Amino acid sequence: MHSTTLDNPTTLAEASALFRGGRGYLGACTMGLPSSDTIAATLIDAERWARGEATVGGYAETVERVRAGYAGLVGVGVDRVAIGAQASVFTGMVAAGLPDGAEVLCVDGDFSSMVFPFLGQEHRGVRVRHVPLAELAESVRPGTALVVFSLVQSASGAIADVAAIAAAARRHGARTLCDTTQAAGWMPVDAAAFDATICHSYKWLCAPRGVAFFTVSAAFQGELRPLHTGWYAGEDPLAACYGPTMELAASARRFDASPAWQAWVGAEPAIELFRRLDLAAVRDHAVGLADAFCTGLGIEPRGQAIVAWPDADGAALGALTAAGITASGRAGCARVAFHLWNDGDDVADALRALGR
Repeated sequence: MHSTTLDNPTTLAEASALFRGGRGYLGACTMGLPSSDTIAATLIDAERWARGEATVGGYAETVERVRAGYAGLVGVGVDRVAIGAQASVFTGMVAAGLPDGAEVLCVDGDFSSMVFPFLGQEHRGVRVRHVPLAELAESVRPGTALVVFSLVQSASGAIADVAAIAAAARRHGARTLCDTTQAAGWMPVDAAAFDATICHSYKWLCAPRGVAFFTVSAAFQGELRPLHTGWYAGEDPLAACYGPTMELAASARRFDASPAWQAWVGAEPAIELFRRLDLAAVRDHAVGLADAFCTGLGIEPRGQAIVAWPDADGAALGALTAAGITASGRAGCARVAFHLWNDGDDVADALRALGR
């Protein structure tokens, strides 16, 4: 299942016009840009806070609207979505819920937030096995408890074969945990295809840092322990501020971490913008630009929004930066990303900066 709100769709041109710093910005894979609506919402909230008019109840209502918006964006029920501030906190919770001696299958070179928490459980016999992304599905075996991977790899932009990985996991009785941080916002994401997903929204979804989501199936929820329980994980958060009696939420909200209120105010227009977009069209736009860049660079087009190529001495990144283009360097490579605010001029400028 996948759902977006297209009753009142926003075109790519309309969306692009909301980002004033988009020209030459090829850094969505590092940090997204705020739309004018997110900037306005954040400033209005700061003034309200300064006047003493901000309330816990008002912020809680905002959080619930964002939760519901994200649920619709990735195609799950709102009762399947937990909220927090960091991806690694949710990964750590899943890691802590594994039985002693469990085998976890990870991807070589995946982002540390999807690996470190499992390595931290090795003291109780949890075994972490790493394989190349292309071999992930065929590497699931009897005894594999959890398959952990990013839908889009941070360093390379490579896209996982979701159908093959999910089928292999089902065949061997393994759970799947997928990080969609580098995917949600530029391509359609179906969170229901996995037992659990993690997404931080400050990259391609263009929200402030501090707004993260965890989706979990009802079946997998029963196998996890709410490791970081606080007042927001209660069935009625405002009634869960004081002991001794506490009641955890029955839904995925039992995994909530207390929200950083102001960040969620800025996230609301960001999530709603991407719900109004045709994400297949965003994908086609971003991939078209990235493939044109690959062709100009003399490498094979890859059908992905992130392009990385060898740059051990940093010369390519230095040339892009000197030309006023925002790019990044990861794992010995230069890395650029194309999003909805980019166009053919950005491709031409980047190639010119690289002498192509």
